[in-house]
Amino acid sequence: MNGDSPPSLNPNNLFVKKVRIFLEMIKFEHSIFALPFAYLGMVLAAGGWPGWTRFLLITLAMVSFRTMAMAANRLLDQNVDAVNPRTSKRALPAGLLNPSFVWASAGVSWVIFSVSCWLLSPLCLALSFFPLILAWIYPFLKRVSLLCHFVLGLVLGIAPYGAWIAAGGDFSWIPGFLMLGVLFWVAGFDIIYALLDFDFDREKGLHSVPARLGKEKARVLSRWLHFLTLVCWVLAGMAADLGWIYFGGLALAAGLLIREHILAKKDSGPLKLNEAFFNLNAWISMIIFVAAALDAAGGF
Repeated sequence: MNGDSPPSLNPNNLFVKKVRIFLEMIKFEHSIFALPFAYLGMVLAAGGWPGWTRFLLITLAMVSFRTMAMAANRLLDQNVDAVNPRTSKRALPAGLLNPSFVWASAGVSWVIFSVSCWLLSPLCLALSFFPLILAWIYPFLKRVSLLCHFVLGLVLGIAPYGAWIAAGGDFSWIPGFLMLGVLFWVAGFDIIYALLDFDFDREKGLHSVPARLGKEKARVLSRWLHFLTLVCWVLAGMAADLGWIYFGGLALAAGLLIREHILAKKDSGPLKLNEAFFNLNAWISMIIFVAAALDAAGGF
């Protein structure tokens, strides 16, 4: 015997397993929604590549903030998740993670976020408390207000403006239009996603738009929000003096938004709604960023 713990009891293996479960719980891969818009704000403010240090600090701030926000959401929603058939198998209600581990992860993420903001600039650190407050308010809002979808949109919408300031930009309408576009975009697809919990939300008295207004009105509102999204992103492109590459990418993104609403029609099931929520929206954020970055770099 060499005295080593069996693989299943090895503390290192247990910790790695916890980390994997945690990353799955917070849907780490969904970071792709906001990161491209943060990079877009960064590139436009810097007039090009801002340097590796600033890029890495912005990335670290974004990822750590989202990790903290999602951990907070799962912690504060665990009792609701436990009685919802769709979410009852999530890590916390299923007992796969101890709440203390998630609290510790949220705390570490908050420290990393705050230090990243401090290293970027004193202004970034001063402004960092605004998204922090919103992130902790959001989990409670669904219990009391239809505004929950819009607060989530604002939390993600801050990304391009925050990165703009982090890259040295002044207050401007360019990141402002990007922020509003992301706000309406996220609110619109979050309303679509809430269709999955329509019956549960109504039964428990939760204030999602579909539960309060009905499915059809929710779909109509989502369509109008995504129309406003495109308007804001057109205005952002005009304010930044972007050219045909950006607007071509925006036209492609508009087509994907139309596809999203086709999938959200009355007879679409959970699988199609999940496609609308993740696959299409991930492509939209990437297309907008790549098109704008190429346009800005090429001077078209």
